[in-house]
Amino acid sequence: MRGEYKVPGGKLVAVDVEVRSGDDGDVLAAAAVSGDFFLEPDDALELIDAALVGRSAQAGVAELADAVRGALAAAPFEVTMVGFDAESVAIAVRRALGHASGWHDHVFEVVHEGPQNPAMHMALDQALAESVGRGERRPTLRIWEWGAPAVVIGSFQSLRNEVDAEGAAKHGIEVVRRVSGGGAMFIEPGNTITYSLTVPSSLVEGLSFERSYAFLDDWVLGALRDVGVEATYQPLNDIASPAGKIAGAAQKRMADGTVLHHVTMAYDIDADKMLEVLRIGREKLSDKGTKSANKRVDPVRSQTGMSRADVIEAFKKHFAGRYDVVEGHVTDAERARAEELVATKFGTPEWTARVP
Repeated sequence: MRGEYKVPGGKLVAVDVEVRSGDDGDVLAAAAVSGDFFLEPDDALELIDAALVGRSAQAGVAELADAVRGALAAAPFEVTMVGFDAESVAIAVRRALGHASGWHDHVFEVVHEGPQNPAMHMALDQALAESVGRGERRPTLRIWEWGAPAVVIGSFQSLRNEVDAEGAAKHGIEVVRRVSGGGAMFIEPGNTITYSLTVPSSLVEGLSFERSYAFLDDWVLGALRDVGVEATYQPLNDIASPAGKIAGAAQKRMADGTVLHHVTMAYDIDADKMLEVLRIGREKLSDKGTKSANKRVDPVRSQTGMSRADVIEAFKKHFAGRYDVVEGHVTDAERARAEELVATKFGTPEWTARVP
């Protein structure tokens, strides 16, 4: 069996394994690691292979990675790994054994429908994640269209500390709270590109939260390069270019393991209005290395010269060229569930102000 893992910003790691059944269960009888990574000296590859042999076929990423690290630490020579590490080897093994999946093990639905109000977008995220978790929906990329301006605050943020109520009211901006953590996002229709990626837990199996952010954002870095933006992932949840920050990501792992990963990207921004609505503290600004909010987010429009619609179409084309996709839509049952969630959760003051 063969498993592959592309390290975000790094190299491809592949592992071919054979499994033998014994009295104590299935174990790895043979393992051969390969890829386009760099490893010095050559003899270290044999040590990595040998460290995997005899391990339980049920071993997790941590156990497998510890075995590889232990073997290399005990080597009579210094080992240098470039473009991969012990964890990436372990993830490739787990994929070979069928415990974890890769992008090409799935067909993704791409959903891009008309504008929705802010609370409905929050609810659709949860409704679609529930469908993926039940196996009623394929993994899904959903492109959002905003029907009204909004501030979206993170699940754990204080409402009054993040939002200036008078400023929001002055500009007719609705405040909603999402299920994921992270910071506040200032949204105006036509000025923002937002998408959700909802995937089964198997796609990020063995990945830490930080690794999963980079892993799930990797495709959009390629999409941005297609439109002329040299973007990079900045831990933990930012996407940036040499000219400044472009986007922020947030993630929620549902109770059934389904992963909801969503990204808001600035196409254009009214920074003065944003400052009237968001209480952006001096400490946060200094953490970003700037004294002006106008410099915190570098809009995609200024770097591409393309319309928002054309940028989105380029993103969809890149995703379709990279993975197996079909056109999808929100089902009647999912929309009904989302409407229920708006009425009972996302559209209620109790949820929005659950952290006052």
